[in-house]
This record gives sequence, structure tokens and C-alpha cells, in this order.
Amino acid sequence: MAQHRFGFATLAGPPNVGKSTLLNRIIGQKISIISRRPQTTRHRILGIKTLTEFQIVFVDTPGLHHDQRKNLNKVINKTAIRSMSDVDVILFMIDYKGWSESLSAVFRHATSKNTPIILLINKIDRLKDKSRLLPLIQESKNRHDFVEILPISALKLGQIDDFLKMVSRHLPVGPAGFPEDQITDRSERFLAAELVREQVFMTLGQELPYAIAAEVEKFETNEKGILCIGIVLWVEKIGQKSIVIGKQGQQLKIIGMNARKQMERSFDKKVYLNIWVKVKKGWADRAALLHSLGYTEN
Repeated sequence: MAQHRFGFATLAGPPNVGKSTLLNRIIGQKISIISRRPQTTRHRILGIKTLTEFQIVFVDTPGLHHDQRKNLNKVINKTAIRSMSDVDVILFMIDYKGWSESLSAVFRHATSKNTPIILLINKIDRLKDKSRLLPLIQESKNRHDFVEILPISALKLGQIDDFLKMVSRHLPVGPAGFPEDQITDRSERFLAAELVREQVFMTLGQELPYAIAAEVEKFETNEKGILCIGIVLWVEKIGQKSIVIGKQGQQLKIIGMNARKQMERSFDKKVYLNIWVKVKKGWADRAALLHSLGYTEN
């Protein structure tokens, strides 16, 4: 009988490459929010996958980027870089478009850790001519001695068990570190705030002010078994508040309705959701405010 393996695998790479999509696909439910907006993920999130032969703790990280004008950007970058330390394997994700100068700069953070790296080439379902993968794979081999190179579609990942077995081969032998029914280190309270922020991204698109945060002020179940949640959306300017609320409150109504539906699916109970939009000038550039809103470098 094979020995049980346990370890940590960081999902790393540039923004919007599909890390959170892959994590949700592996775990089988949403624990990390997604949108087309780069840097939707701002926190380090653990996704725990347990099978008989192994337990893999996937570390979902914010996308590494070079725009560090605000303290928020700096904290997000440091979170991503530190999440590649003290892990057993790094799953570095790129897409079928290949390498670029900025991507190479991001990749240097991964190679500085002296950790085995698996290269995942994502979004191949968008590639009409699959023969274009061969030169990309060869170029990647020339760049680094990857322990594995695997073309995937995070959205349509089949043979998940085979994928997990491939990752597990690079983990040390050892007992599981988490209960077998635990799938993440994040609370329902945290997920509620993230689901609201996700719907802000989905609803507003490019109108969205980048510096927006969600803070849970209420999270309790009433005597009827309804989960009552109150969340504040923080923006930096009065004009941004107007964008989020929308004409006659329509945008905020859509955000709340869709977030509530997601919560009821995730928490398996009826949810009553209230959302307020408030202005806190300069919060994305003030260290103390970032910390109070849950943004740390760990």
C-alpha cells in the first residue's frame, strides 16, 4: 500500500490567469471568488483536498503585478510572494498566449524559492490550433527545469483525480494535517464578504473603482433559522459611492440579490442580506486602515 502524503502546493502566477477558477474546480465548490477583473483575489486562501492516499493544501494567491502605487497593491504583492515560501511545490500558471517580459519578471519570484515548480498552461480550450502548444512547451523547458509541464483548462478540467495524483507525487510522506471534511481555512463570514465583492466586480465591470473593500458588520442566525448578514462596502470617493449604488439604487440592488443567491447556495440556508456603501478616503493607501479591513502580508 502506498504511503500517505501531505503537503502544500501554491497556485501562483500573474493576475487573471485562472488560479481561483482551478481551485474551485478542484475543491468542487466556490471558496475563492472570480471575475474578469485582474486581482479579484486579494487574500491568501487555502483549499484542502483530501483523498485516501493524500491530502493536498492548495494555496490560492493574488496575482503578482508591478503596479504598486498604493499600499494596497504592495500588500497584495507581498502576500503573493510570501505564499510561495515554505511550501512543497509551486504550481505556476500561465496561459496559451505564452511568455512575455512582464510574465518573466513575475516568474523570477517563483524561481527564487528553490522549490519544485509545476508549469500549468491554462485556457487551452481557447486555442484553436493545438499545435501551437508544442513550441510553447519547448520554450518553457528552455526557461526552467520544471518537474512537470501540463496544458489544462481550469474551467473544464477533466480527470481531476489524475491531476491530484500528479501533484501529490511531489509532496512528502506524512499524515493529513487537517480533518478530512475541512475544505478551507476561511470562515463563512469571510466568504460572505468576498461573495459581495465578487458581485460588485461582476455587476460594475470597468466602471468599478479598484479601491473597494467589503467588511462584515453582522453575521448571525435569527430565531427562524435565517442567516442575517450586514456588509459595508468601503470606497474612497463620493463619486465612487454613486457608481456602486447606481441610479435609484439599481446597481446595489442587483449586487445584493446575486450575492444573496450565492450565499444561500454556499451556506445551505436562507439569507437576509443588507449592504451599505460608505466612503473612507484614502483607505487603500493607509496601512492602519488596510489592517483593520483584513489586509495583511501573511
